[in-house]
Amino acid sequence: MPVVTPSMIAHRASLVGRAPDKPLGVAMLSFAHVHAGGYADAVTEDPRTQIRVVWDEVPERGRDRADHYGVPYEPSLEVAVGRDDVDAVVVNSMTNNHHEVYFAAVNAGKHIFTEKALTVTVADADRVVEAVEGSGIKFMISLPSRCDPQVLWLRGVVDSGILGDVTYIRTRIAHQAALDHWFGGHNAWFADKEAAGGGGLFDLGCHTVDITRWLGGPPKSVVAQMNSFSGTYPTVDDNAVGVVEFESGALGTMECAWVQRRGPNPIEVYGTEGYAGIRTAGRGPVLHAPGDPEVELPEAPPSPMDQWLSAILNDTDMTITVRDGRNLTEMLEGCYRSDELGARVAFPLE
Repeated sequence: MPVVTPSMIAHRASLVGRAPDKPLGVAMLSFAHVHAGGYADAVTEDPRTQIRVVWDEVPERGRDRADHYGVPYEPSLEVAVGRDDVDAVVVNSMTNNHHEVYFAAVNAGKHIFTEKALTVTVADADRVVEAVEGSGIKFMISLPSRCDPQVLWLRGVVDSGILGDVTYIRTRIAHQAALDHWFGGHNAWFADKEAAGGGGLFDLGCHTVDITRWLGGPPKSVVAQMNSFSGTYPTVDDNAVGVVEFESGALGTMECAWVQRRGPNPIEVYGTEGYAGIRTAGRGPVLHAPGDPEVELPEAPPSPMDQWLSAILNDTDMTITVRDGRNLTEMLEGCYRSDELGARVAFPLE
């Protein structure tokens, strides 16, 4: 387990209020994930940040990206995160080694931004929570749906009680990755269950499984069924559905596919007194509740990366936590256990 020293804490404290002419030094830790380039570009374009080094579990890929951004490639993870000119890291490695990368960064006292999912197993996720919450570092997992005004509106509607008691939640997210053979070469690991944790549900499904858990609260049990409908990536799922029962008694379905070219990806909540939905058949937010209230969307909060940087530099609060990542992993692992066992799985997982 990472050990945080007083010198690490002092280093982090020195970053608060850092002048704009002294950009935050960032280590890019792998370009395995398809979103890594976008994050690297964001770091490069932001005057508050500067890429200082690249580490990658695939040296060829790492050297190529380091050359592209005009920075050195470092083959040692510990050396990369331990550099004096590195204050923070952006993690885009394969999901099954996320926790080891996090621990190296925490041991070096560096702030962490990571691509989802947090980890493959909830056991590793719990270790990460313990390490991060005891370190004082600023940790952000990229769950951008939590910054979507429509999603925030829907959460507000649920919290207001206007729908009565929530009875049912439905979420769906899908695209055509398996139909169009998106994964191969350096990103072939997306279709490797050991490296990625699973297929479509563990990758794309993160966005809506997280929102389902956020809207529904603590889960009681889940039963899931998934398959490789297309056969493109036969060892992982490209078509999946999970049915969750929450501690509240509400039910929810979580649908995810890599075999959809067209159609909506709705998030819907049904209650004893009303209904609210977003992304339904291309329409805007829909609300049916007593009094016919108007739909008023909130302002979008800063993106996950902007929240993270502000937290580092100005000690501001973040709306997404490492425990949110942990709860997402628990839901995902529960779904995959259920499918493997062909049975309902109870929470908490053992």
